[in-house]
Amino acid sequence: MPRGDQNETMRWLSATLPLRGVNLGSQFIVEPWMASDEWNSMGCGGTASEFDCVSKLGQTQANKAWAMHWNTWTTQEDISKMRSYGLNAIRIPVGYWIREDLVYSNSEHFPQGGLHYLEQICGWASNAGLYIIIDLHGAPGAQVARNADTGQIASTPGFYVDYQYERAYKFLEWMANIIHTDKSYRNVGMLEILSQPVQGSNSETDSMRQTFYPTAWARIRAAEAALKISPNNLLHIQMMNAKWGSGDPHQHLTDDTFAAYDDHRYLKYSDDNGINDPGTGRTPAAYLKESCHDDRGGNWPTVVGEFSLSVADDLEWNSSEFAPPDSHVGWYAKWFAAQIQAYEKQDGWIFWSWKVDYIAGRNDWRWSYQAAVTAGAIPQNLKDAVNSNPCAGI
Repeated sequence: MPRGDQNETMRWLSATLPLRGVNLGSQFIVEPWMASDEWNSMGCGGTASEFDCVSKLGQTQANKAWAMHWNTWTTQEDISKMRSYGLNAIRIPVGYWIREDLVYSNSEHFPQGGLHYLEQICGWASNAGLYIIIDLHGAPGAQVARNADTGQIASTPGFYVDYQYERAYKFLEWMANIIHTDKSYRNVGMLEILSQPVQGSNSETDSMRQTFYPTAWARIRAAEAALKISPNNLLHIQMMNAKWGSGDPHQHLTDDTFAAYDDHRYLKYSDDNGINDPGTGRTPAAYLKESCHDDRGGNWPTVVGEFSLSVADDLEWNSSEFAPPDSHVGWYAKWFAAQIQAYEKQDGWIFWSWKVDYIAGRNDWRWSYQAAVTAGAIPQNLKDAVNSNPCAGI
């Protein structure tokens, strides 16, 4: 793990010190649902994604709006505060368009100028001794349909074809080269090659496992070989693990040196053990029990790259057992501790997200680590949660 040495490159994912971190959600891919005030202030009100807003504003105005956003959504003070809370890692979701020559200028509309701010944040985080994961969150053509977290509202997932794969390979090679040659990125130890692909057993997931994963792997390693990167300084290459539901990502890999896996665990969407079944779950006791007995084992090493304190949509503000959340801070604190203790049985966790704006008219700390600390649902001294006993008698 990073030790905070400003001149030392740290890429090794320690097996003895779990990752404890936060996502920088909406920094480089703004998701309107979690940043409505910010979205409106940028002039994006009434649009559904970055693609749509840039189309509305025009490139010049959009670039100005995003420059202001990039410069203020995550600051050096935020990075310092993360460290003061005992966190040791960040995950940075980005879109392929941060490499601007990959964008089809006649048909794709994304903000320009983000790379400078990515370098700035990685520099701050490296200086602070945080381990960094860079995540390809928005893939060419969109890896899922109708989801702003890909940067666009695509009618179908258009990623799973050779020419889109090629754009992703070029992005990943380029990113690997930057990471290894720019000292600001010296604590980037992991490059996630695709976040949250389509699920199920189908031609798209088959193609992803058979073609995209092994080719992306080979292209990243070839880029590192061209730079003569030593074996112990290679990037961990991360894929969604089998529990995500797209098949076993390891199936067609011929080399798994420094492979890593990502597990997203949102109990609000889970049907495990009837947790969200009106007949058997949907209570604080059911959520806590599920986390206390949660087993995220499988592909190794796995980091739970996304989770939150949010419960099922219809319970968030309509159930007196969960809302208003400020009335149930003690329970949410217990549930947070149960979740992170379960995830530390693997290689750690990254909370979604560090910061949110107004969600449906409410500033909901169940999605914001820093706001949850202020509310008392997450302890300022993280070790208080790590060393607590939330599952006694459960």
